[in-house]
Amino acid sequence: MFTALNAEDKTLPERAADQVISMIVDGTFQPGDKLPGEYDLAQRLNVGRSTVREAIKSLVSQNILEVRRGNGTFVKEHTGVADDPLGFRFVPDKLKLGLDLCEIRLMIEPDIAAIAAQKATEQEMDQMQEACDQVKSMIRRGENHMKCDVEFHTMLARCTRNSVIYTLIPIINQAIPYFIDITRRELVEQTIETHQQVLDAVRARDGHAAAEAMRRHLEYNRRNIENAISMEREQSGK
Repeated sequence: MFTALNAEDKTLPERAADQVISMIVDGTFQPGDKLPGEYDLAQRLNVGRSTVREAIKSLVSQNILEVRRGNGTFVKEHTGVADDPLGFRFVPDKLKLGLDLCEIRLMIEPDIAAIAAQKATEQEMDQMQEACDQVKSMIRRGENHMKCDVEFHTMLARCTRNSVIYTLIPIINQAIPYFIDITRRELVEQTIETHQQVLDAVRARDGHAAAEAMRRHLEYNRRNIENAISMEREQSGK
């Protein structure tokens, strides 16, 4: 039978790592914060610097911290969440993956938009407008708009005030690079229009309209992926 380790059963680096986690949980260190230097952190935890190094190495492997070469050690924005938790990068058929992810997003994101319409603050709506405008400008300049697109969807999900949805954001966002790569510039105008329609509905506090606009946005993507799959099959003779 499994028995959880007591504190005294843990190694010194494990206990030091637990202390850092406690500091993150209680808000001493926030996501995105830079940790004190190795010497200062060792003093704070009352351990040696080698113990701090081992603790940091462990926390990095758990996706809690990240080491930015030349800049220091930082708390990850999505602490404890792997960058690719479901192993999407190893799926060989990216078109099929894009379609599957689109179906998942259709199940989740219209409701996210509807809830955001009820809960988003004026400041959050202004920030989403900035993201919308950036996506529009970058598309018109022919630049990769992935980061700003991800930011828009992330802001919407954050507006729900639901911690589970916020945890799902990194997984939902895994889909966006595939859509952008697959659709390229074929749906850029629809992307601009539907993003703005979602935000306009959120500003109007119209949850139904926000959900419908998000559904249209994702349906455009799904149809384009389905067309890409059909073309690929035709070219391969399947």
